[in-house]
Amino acid sequence: MKPPLIAMTVGDCNGIGPEVLLRSIVQPRIRALCIPVLVGPASVFEYYGRMLGRRLPLREWKGDQNAARQGIWFVESSDVPAGAIRPGHLSHVAGAAAAAAITSAAQLALGGFVDAIVTAPVSKQAMHLSGIKAPGQTEMLQGLAGSEEAAMMLVAPHLRVGLVTIHEPLSRVPSLITARHVMKQTRIVHTALVQDWGIRRPRIAVLGLNPHAGEGGDIGTEEQRHILPALEGLRKDGLLVDGPFPADGFFARYTPGVYDAVVAMYHDQGLIPLKMSSGNHAVNVTAGLPLVRTSPDHGTAFPLAGRGIADASSMQEAIRLAVTIALNRRRHARRSARP
Repeated sequence: MKPPLIAMTVGDCNGIGPEVLLRSIVQPRIRALCIPVLVGPASVFEYYGRMLGRRLPLREWKGDQNAARQGIWFVESSDVPAGAIRPGHLSHVAGAAAAAAITSAAQLALGGFVDAIVTAPVSKQAMHLSGIKAPGQTEMLQGLAGSEEAAMMLVAPHLRVGLVTIHEPLSRVPSLITARHVMKQTRIVHTALVQDWGIRRPRIAVLGLNPHAGEGGDIGTEEQRHILPALEGLRKDGLLVDGPFPADGFFARYTPGVYDAVVAMYHDQGLIPLKMSSGNHAVNVTAGLPLVRTSPDHGTAFPLAGRGIADASSMQEAIRLAVTIALNRRRHARRSARP
């Protein structure tokens, strides 16, 4: 089986993304798994290569699926003058370059030129300063793919968490918790577990929204009005779902292996316990898209940028998981195509 081609975006050129990306792709274990294709301004990769004391034999990639392992392949998605690279600083130039790299990588994946994309961290504020209106990379990729479905999943060695709502203010979350939306997002997570992780009959735990999962309606009614009906509908369709569970008690007694994923109602409900338990090994996955996308589970870390000390562990995990999902999708497609 040929190694997957993985497009890897530059992220915010003033953050730690380019550094952790370059430090990852020179690792022999990463090079053995895939053929990386860097996507972003060559000037940025050269800048951080010099910072790290590494000579980068960059070779421009023209979409040749038979790309060899020699050298480092890259796609120039935009131009950033060397003088505009200012580690640790917020910049609309960096935001525009990050967005351009995401767009180019998505086009490569949707066109079948690469098997997956790994996105380095971006500054949402910098992207918004550049004119990008999407709340984050997940929503931007959903728009580029023209997909009505997408779910943000965070994956750690012993825990997978999918979200019903993503980058929403807490004040808006209750209005977004409808039976239809809970069912939709849980189905996306279920499908991802089947095709991306190869789990034939996944078991999913669904959390409540309110403390004590509403306490029978005494502390909020979203569970009774929306979440319970959603679970009943999913069970009728054959999905193995349990809940709604009180979030605090569920994670306090969480045992790896009982459930294949947890569906949380909002961002911090699911991601705080995951990040606390995962160290530097969590990965962000966008489920439900016609392309494979992973990302390290950290931000731009501006205070660390340009100092050569950023931890590349999460980026390496993101690359490994992108390879795993790409290969699992190949296998799932072959099984589905059998008469």
